[in-house]
Amino acid sequence: MNKTSKFHVIENQWISMSDGCRIAAKIWLPESAGKNPVPAILEYIPYRKRDIKARRDSQIHGFFAGHGYACIRADLRGSGDSEGVLRDEYLKQELDDGLEILSWIASQPWCNGRIGMMGISWGGFNALQIAAMQPPQLKAVISVCSSDDRYADDIHYMGGCLLTDQLSWASTMFAYNSCPPDPQIAGENWKDRWMERLEGSGLWLKNWLGHQKKDSYWKHASICQDYSSIKIPVFAVSGWADGYSNPVFRLLENLSSPVKGLVGPWGHKYPHMVELGPEIDFPGECLRWWDKWLKGVETSIMDEPPLRVWMQDTVSPLVSERPGRWVAEEKWPSPDIENLELCITSYGLETQPGMNNRDRCMEIQSPLSVGLFGGKWCSYSESTDLPWDQREEDGGALVFETPPLEKRTEILGRPVALLELSSNKPQAMVAVRLSDIGNDGRGTRVTFGLLNLTHRKSHENPEELVPDQRYQVQVPMNFIAQSFPAGHRIRLSVSTSYWPVAWPSPEPVKIALYPGSSRLVLPARKPSKLDQTLVPFDPPPALEGIKTTLLVPAKREWTVTHNLADNTVKVNVINNDPKILLEPINLAIQKDVHEAFSYSSNNYDTVRGEVVSRRSFQRDGLEMSTITRTVLTSTRTHFKITATLDAFEGDARIFSKSWDEDIPRELV
Repeated sequence: MNKTSKFHVIENQWISMSDGCRIAAKIWLPESAGKNPVPAILEYIPYRKRDIKARRDSQIHGFFAGHGYACIRADLRGSGDSEGVLRDEYLKQELDDGLEILSWIASQPWCNGRIGMMGISWGGFNALQIAAMQPPQLKAVISVCSSDDRYADDIHYMGGCLLTDQLSWASTMFAYNSCPPDPQIAGENWKDRWMERLEGSGLWLKNWLGHQKKDSYWKHASICQDYSSIKIPVFAVSGWADGYSNPVFRLLENLSSPVKGLVGPWGHKYPHMVELGPEIDFPGECLRWWDKWLKGVETSIMDEPPLRVWMQDTVSPLVSERPGRWVAEEKWPSPDIENLELCITSYGLETQPGMNNRDRCMEIQSPLSVGLFGGKWCSYSESTDLPWDQREEDGGALVFETPPLEKRTEILGRPVALLELSSNKPQAMVAVRLSDIGNDGRGTRVTFGLLNLTHRKSHENPEELVPDQRYQVQVPMNFIAQSFPAGHRIRLSVSTSYWPVAWPSPEPVKIALYPGSSRLVLPARKPSKLDQTLVPFDPPPALEGIKTTLLVPAKREWTVTHNLADNTVKVNVINNDPKILLEPINLAIQKDVHEAFSYSSNNYDTVRGEVVSRRSFQRDGLEMSTITRTVLTSTRTHFKITATLDAFEGDARIFSKSWDEDIPRELV
């Protein structure tokens, strides 16, 4: 797809808010816009337009600018080069600033007043959230890897269980918020602004752990509270290895405005920048969307099926590949998908109920080791953080599987485990995993679900269990499209812990599962003639970006160790980005991250998560760096956070702060 127009770049544009705070933006502007105003595309995130995301931004926004769009990449208040302090995610201040930015863009002589918003993760979130506020300038949205429900389907909690990705994410933003503005942009008072940021951003993990159920804090900016508030077209995109595939299906089901869904096998990345599965010409697909809704050009994008997903073939968990094919549905929920109910019996998963006595139970008290090979809730690297062979996990779980399948079976949708169970403690969690079992016995996790059993009725009003009382509960798993070949088996695994994907219950729990009244419901799909009509995606274009020089390569490691001398088990994760030189601004940047999750002797009071991040920026002999460290531990009654933040100019430490916080557990 060739460029249609030349453009120039405004490296920094100050946009003044009504309270005087200045937002820093980078703008890619078609040269023709001076005479013929054009539509605009806004991406509004805290990930530093000047350096950390500069190369990616220059590729994506340069592509759109070359096709006749003014592109604006704004740093949130308190992030990157913008003034102020960023105190939390998706605050009212952030959304109000977004409205003012849209108004400013629409008032510029180069803009025709029609604006789209796009972004991955944070930018996808606030695009939906601002769309729900119905600003008149905003005409369409592309939301990649985001959610409509900030409590039930975000990086914080899953099924009412605390995700350890919350610790990782809090630590990521702890590090981002500690970084200085670029002195070349901020000017002489850059260090004062840095100090204000270091002192004021706070410890976000404390905020999030202070809200352990779905209260008004999480309902704010969750568009699931009122889907009807969105009146404009939405293109929702995600990947099966991402943590945000479920919202695509809810948006398709609940939005009354035009909506299109795309789910590939990818992790938490734009679909033209992935390692897992096929790269596609995602910029080209976005351009078709923008041309349709911002320029009124008929691109046929809305003539195609509203939902297109990657049907995954069977694959070994030992390789980072996702073979499969594209399939489509004319509507969602699809009338062509039927529930396949499999009865859970003492002998496995069967199409007919067994002869079990309904009062017969199977008990499980899982060791904390179940979950060590579960990877991340949300895959970022797509090489080290994917789930491993499930045989490493299933020794500590109840396992139910089908006989060898007589024919190929495909599912598309949300599997659900309907379980009758009891617990010997008032607080408990249950984890369920669906796996594809190959002829060689290897187990590939297909999808999974978690449920804090005190949340069995509601995330808003959890209730303790009555020990030994039987309950019927539903444990929904993440949406998935998966094919199981003839001869393979489908396995359901049930455990009482899933560490370190989720924080465990306050104490060890034994669950009694009653197989005679439990079942697994799979969304079975038959092959459709529609699949054969799909036009293949083009490969991604070669996108031009700013010039960079590699100084130090990236380093990715994921190790699991069990020290038999002291019976300590640890997961060590190294996730270091490459150190690169941004040639146009002569700035070297580096990010090093080390995560460690551990426990000793299966003792729940020893469970521990730690994240250490180092960020550095170097130019002309000046080095600015920060080191953040966050440790999360727990007792039966409290979570405990210890954290430190240190900032350096060269070798001199110019700022230091520490936190020591105890937060009561509220049935989590």
